[in-house]
Amino acid sequence: MTDMTEGGSVRAPESEKNLLETTSRRGQGTRRGGGDPATRGRTTISDGVVEKIAGLAARDVLGVHAMGSGLSRTFGAVRDRVPGGSKSVTRGVKAEVGEVQTALDLEIVVDYGVSIADVARDVRENVVAAVERMTGLEVVEVNIAVSDVKLPDEEDEEPESRLQ
Repeated sequence: MTDMTEGGSVRAPESEKNLLETTSRRGQGTRRGGGDPATRGRTTISDGVVEKIAGLAARDVLGVHAMGSGLSRTFGAVRDRVPGGSKSVTRGVKAEVGEVQTALDLEIVVDYGVSIADVARDVRENVVAAVERMTGLEVVEVNIAVSDVKLPDEEDEEPESRLQ
């Protein structure tokens, strides 16, 4: 820092110079790390999280009777009866999650009499909306495999619990 006087420029004394440097450092110290705090760090979302969101969103669609193949539903019914076991919302859902995108494969059972094309479209729309809204990931594809049709007179493979 210099001081302009009639006689020309004069250097500031060392004690003033140190005070100025300390003050300017303090001012910079309030901006630790720099940039927007929301952009500091990284968020990762596991495949299982996306699978749960997609499974719940798919089950909400009218015409979807169940998720998964017959074999996975049978194993699921056994697992559901075990004390402490719970319904798997990820049954019939497989997700591949990248840093900014995800792709999903769903296996569903539809109710007899519904338009499979309409149900598949509605499932895609619901799943994409839910996953993108909740995770911020871009859903690049939702592949749907219809593995069965639930007939009105067929018994469910997953019996209702007797407990209420």
